Amino acid sequence: LQWKSQFDPGGMPVTAATKLPGAKDYELRQYETAKWVSTVIRGETQKEALRQGFWKLFHYIQGKNEKEMKIDMTVPVTCLVKHVCADFKVSFFVPFEHQDSPPQPTDSDVFIEERKTAAVFVRSFSGFASTEKYAEEAEVLAKILRNRGQAFHEDFFYTAGYDSPFKLFNRHNEVCLNKKAKPSK
Repeated sequence: LQWKSQFDPGGMPVTAATKLPGAKDYELRQYETAKWVSTVIRGETQKEALRQGFWKLFHYIQGKNEKEMKIDMTVPVTCLVKHVCADFKVSFFVPFEHQDSPPQPTDSDVFIEERKTAAVFVRSFSGFASTEKYAEEAEVLAKILRNRGQAFHEDFFYTAGYDSPFKLFNRHNEVCLNKKAKPSK
């Protein structure tokens, strides 16, 4: 079963994942190995890192790459938030048609990365997402998962935004915690 977000604004391509059984207040998704274009912004606030990172990546999809190729915008825009440092990794999903051979960035701060298959706990919420709201929702999800005995990586989380800043209503945001693999016996 392929997952396609019902929240893809304007018909933008979204990442594919398989929904696994979860609960009402969160989802468990299995994301397959895929390439993302990313940049790391250091020493800024999360809000400023998202702004700077978005524009670096937007220039990449507008042709600032080795092939000078325009690439379709995809959602979500993700941000890796680590609890112990002020580095934020902002990423766009590389569209399916470019997964095999994405054009290399010409900006040395932008890179292509391959995220490995991962099971991810996801909590969705609406409205305009502030740094504080993302952190609050991540903590709510962490508390739910702890109460249900779920193991997850507690040193980082991802934020995921699906909407243009110009969209005022019915906005969709997510926080994501990567599930820890069960130790082999």
